[in-house]
Order: sequence, then structure tokens, then C-alpha cells
Amino acid sequence: MTLIKSISGIRGTIGGKSGNNLTPPDIVKFTAAFVHFHQKRHKKQNIQLVVGRDARLSGKMVENLVVSTAVGMGANIINTGFSTTPTVEMTVIQTHSDGGIILTASHNPKQWNALKLLNEKGEFLSDEEGRQVLSYAEKHNFEFAQVDCLGTVTEDNSSIDRHIQSVLKLKLVNKNLISQAGFKVVVDAVNSTGGLAIPRLLKALGVNEIVKLNCKPTGEFAHNPEPLPENLTEISAKVVSEKADLGIVVDPDVDRLAFVMENGRMFGEEYTLVAVADYVLQNTPGNTVSNLSSTRALRDVTEKAGGKYAAAAVGEVNVVKKMKEVNAVIGGEGNGGVIYPELHYGRDALVGTALFLTYLASRKQKISALRAAYPDYFISKNKIALPPGTAVQKLFDRIRTAYSEFPILDIDGLKIEFPDGWVQLRTSNTEPIMRIYAESDTMAKAVAYAEKVMDLLKREK
Repeated sequence: MTLIKSISGIRGTIGGKSGNNLTPPDIVKFTAAFVHFHQKRHKKQNIQLVVGRDARLSGKMVENLVVSTAVGMGANIINTGFSTTPTVEMTVIQTHSDGGIILTASHNPKQWNALKLLNEKGEFLSDEEGRQVLSYAEKHNFEFAQVDCLGTVTEDNSSIDRHIQSVLKLKLVNKNLISQAGFKVVVDAVNSTGGLAIPRLLKALGVNEIVKLNCKPTGEFAHNPEPLPENLTEISAKVVSEKADLGIVVDPDVDRLAFVMENGRMFGEEYTLVAVADYVLQNTPGNTVSNLSSTRALRDVTEKAGGKYAAAAVGEVNVVKKMKEVNAVIGGEGNGGVIYPELHYGRDALVGTALFLTYLASRKQKISALRAAYPDYFISKNKIALPPGTAVQKLFDRIRTAYSEFPILDIDGLKIEFPDGWVQLRTSNTEPIMRIYAESDTMAKAVAYAEKVMDLLKREK
């Protein structure tokens, strides 16, 4: 059982002892600290916050605790109920709220939940701001409101529809083009809120043939919720049997997006951002950003379009910061997270879907043909457990010494650059693990790079 506090929010497993897991006392403490943070930031007690959640089993319990605690602190709550991470971010912006809390553990299994914390721009708190919230929580440096100053709750069931309407208004989203293409689409939403949002978006875009797979928001995840090929065998088979044009896969909170090609093969989660960026860059020349763990294909597409590519540390807040620094027109993460500033600075599977379908419709070709237009890079994604007390820096030093002849970047763990690829190792913001990702021009090379590093990490000395 685990409780992790990072730039990705307060994340943990439900149940167990307070302080070691995400228990009711922990939820109350961190919520109160977050409300106190915004009360000080905005110099008022009756701040307005947006709250929304995915469909995981603990969601309603966590929602009740968060909303009641915030009201007890004097905050006014707009409760969107079932929602998506990008929808809550958009709602903060649209309602001119002072911040927001998203109740989701993203791709983590059902025993996990989390509080993702937003500022008044609908963006995640910076590392420094997050530390401030944690300090308030640990010191219990907050005060609940008197009875005449309690907050209020307003239920908002229209947030997903407003989000969809905002996507439809974007200049690069062409509903008529998508409608004329006559796509047949299979959707796998792992029985979370993507099952509400994505089919509704597709209908609004003019897609009439939609095959729903795991689209009931029961929280009983039909498979491991991380949208990786090994977890998506069901939709791969369904796309082929239904003779669909493509499949769309989202994670439980709908900020990651993956596609299945008409032949049942994966388009490649890494290539979601590549294809969307290709389309955006053809119409809006400029720069791009992704994190250090993302494919080199985005750099290739960007440079071909005359733009400049920049890399950021892993984590949405880091990517957004870098995007603003270089004035990027598109960016995101190689895990299928598309950030389109024209709409908002947040990973958003809805806008990613709309832009991708517009581009696919404009090319008048199969999705497999679109994938064939991009350079082939192969990424081997691996992880090892980090027992409590692991001396991570010593492990990094061991790798740095072993690969001293190659360029090494250390803005986020270590990334070793080879002429034909790279390896990055970094501790996770969301799990007690170290991720070891490797990329090269063949999968065999990528696996070999990763395995050599993992062998070094596992040595006794």
C-alpha cells in the first residue's frame, strides 16, 4: 500500500493506515491544505473550486470527503461529478474559478485514487506550489470556517458538453470533413468516464457508426487501464471483426489517447502526438515540445516543417512550462498526451481525437497508410520496483560511469544519447518504481539498450 506526493498530485492506494495510504483522514488533510493555499493565494475565504472525478470504485467516497472538506473550509464548489481531467481543467477556465481538484489516479489500477491539484488557469500546480500545499498539510496549517461562512455546492452536469463545444469551435477541427469520411469507430474507455465523453464527442463530429467497448462508467476496469498494446487485445480484435476504420482508446481520466489501425495493429501511443503535431504544423508553423521519454519522431516532423523541437522533463507541468518558454503551437507527452494551447494547456484526448480525425479525413487514406508516412522508431518501455530506502542516486552514478563516453542529459533522471537511439531512466512521479525507456530504429536494438541498463541497475554492487 502506498501514498505518493509529487507534482502529479497526492496519489495512493485506498484503505490501510493513515499516512501510508490514501485514507479518509489523508484526503481531508490534503484537501484542507489545498483550499488554504488558494485562500492565501487569492486573499479571500470564499474561493471557488471545480471538482470532478473519473469512475473508479472509490470515486464517490473520495468526492464526498473532498467536497465536504472544502465546504467546511468556506470554499464554494462547482461539482462536475463524472468528468475527465481535461474537462475539469476547461471548467476552471470557463467558470473563472480559483482552482480545481481532479479525483483520478489516471492509468493506475482500481485500488488507486488521487487528488490532482489545479491553479486558476486550469493547470497543474508547480513543484514549488505543490510543496507549499504539502507543508500546510503536514503542519495542519489551516483553519475551518465558522458556521455562517461555510461554502456552497453547485452541481454541474454540462461540463463535458461545454468541453465538446469548445473543441468543435477550433479552426483546425472540421466537422464536415469528418462527417463526409463516414468513419466507423470502436471506442474502448476501460469502463470509466471516457465512455461518456468520447462517444458524445464522436457524435458531435458527425461520426454515426460507433461501437462501444467497455464504455459503461462502472469503475470495474475491463483490463489494465494503461493504454499499452498488451492491454488492448480486445479492441484490436473488435476493430477487425467490425471492419472498423479505427479504434480509439483512452485511459480512465481521458488525458491519454491511443489509436488502433484498421488491421488491428496499434498506431503507436508515441505516434498520437506525432500525427496531431504534423497536422497542426502544416497549418500553424511553429515549435513543438515533448518530454525526454518521447519518440524522436516528433523532432523529425517538427524540423521538416521548419520549426524547432525542445525537450522537457517528464510531467505535464514541466512540458507546459517549456511550451510557454518556446511558444510551442503543439506539444505533449509520448504516452498519448496531446496539449493544444489553442484550447488549453493540458493533455486532452478529446481535442486530440478531433484533430486526428480531421487530419485523417483530409488525407482520404487508411490510418495504416498515415502511420507508414512517419519514420519508424521503436520504444522499449520497462520498469523495476524500488524498495523503500533505495539509494537512487548511487544507481544513477553507476550508470553515468558505465556510459561516460556518451552524451548524458540529467534534467530528469538520466538520458543517454546514442547515435541510433537513447535510454532514459527516471523514478516515477506516480509509483514506487524506476522507468527504463529505450528507443532505436529497431525494437531489438531498443530492447538490448534497455536490458543492458537494467542488468547494471540490478547488480549487487
